Amino acid sequence: MKSAHWRFAIPAAALMSAAFTPALAQRPPSPEQRIATLEQQLAASQASAVLLQQRLDSIEQQLQQLINQGEVNGHRVTELDSQVSTLRSDVNSRLSALEARPVAPPQSTDSVPEAQGAAVEAPPKPKVQAASASTPETPSKSASSTETAVSDPGEEAYSEGFRLWRDGKYDQAITALRAFVSAFPDHRRVSFAKNLIGRALLDKGQPRPAAEALLANYRSNPKGERAPDSLYYLGQALMKLNQPSQACKAYGELDDVYGASVRPDLKTLVAKAEADARCS
Repeated sequence: MKSAHWRFAIPAAALMSAAFTPALAQRPPSPEQRIATLEQQLAASQASAVLLQQRLDSIEQQLQQLINQGEVNGHRVTELDSQVSTLRSDVNSRLSALEARPVAPPQSTDSVPEAQGAAVEAPPKPKVQAASASTPETPSKSASSTETAVSDPGEEAYSEGFRLWRDGKYDQAITALRAFVSAFPDHRRVSFAKNLIGRALLDKGQPRPAAEALLANYRSNPKGERAPDSLYYLGQALMKLNQPSQACKAYGELDDVYGASVRPDLKTLVAKAEADARCS
C-alpha cells in the first residue's frame, strides 16, 4: 500500500509544478525592476538630449557669426547709400532755393588762373594714382598769379599744400591744406583745398576717409568750384571699396546736378568711370 501511495504522489507533485510554472513566468516585474528600467531609459534620453543640445549650440554659434558678419558688411554699404540719399535731398533743396538767383556767366579761361582751365593735369609722380589725373588745382606761375600770391596769403597757403601733394608728401599736404581751410574759411580756394584733401587720402591708399572727405566737400558747398570733382573722386573711392553701384550713384548725382555745366575734361573722366563701373 505504501508503494502504491508513493506512485500516485509523485505524479501529482509533478502536475502541480507544471501548473504553477506558467503563472510564475507571467508574473509582472517588481517595482524595483520597473524603476531600474525607467532609470536606464531616462539616462539614455538625457544623454541624447545633451548631445542634441550641444549640436544646437554649435549651430547657433555658427549662425550668429554669419549674421554678425552680414550686419557689418551691410552696415558699410547702407551707410554710404544713406549719405548719398541724404546728400541728394539736401542739394535739391539748396538748388531750389538758388534757382531764383541769377547765375553769373562762367569766366573765360583767359581771365582766370590756370587752375580753373580745362587742361588735364598729368600725374606729377608715377606713384600718384590714375584717379589724380584731372584738372590742375593750383594757379599758373605767371607774373600776375605771383603778384596775387604775394598780396593774398591765403593763395600762398593753398599753393604750399598743393606743392606738397604734387611732390607725393600726402600727409604733409593734408596737414597744410587743413590749416589753410581753418585759417581762411571764406577763401575761394576752400573748395579746391577740401577736394585736394580727399584726393591726397585716395592717393595714399585710404579710400574710406577719402570718400568721407569728398562727400563732405560736396555737401558743405555744392556750388563750390571743385564740388563736381569731389563727386567724381567720391565715385573713384567707392570703386576702391568695391562698391560699383554706389559709385554709379555718385556719377549720376554729378550728371543730375551739374549737367551741361561740367567741364569737358571732367565729362570725359566721368564717362570712362561710368563705363568701368558698368553703370546702366
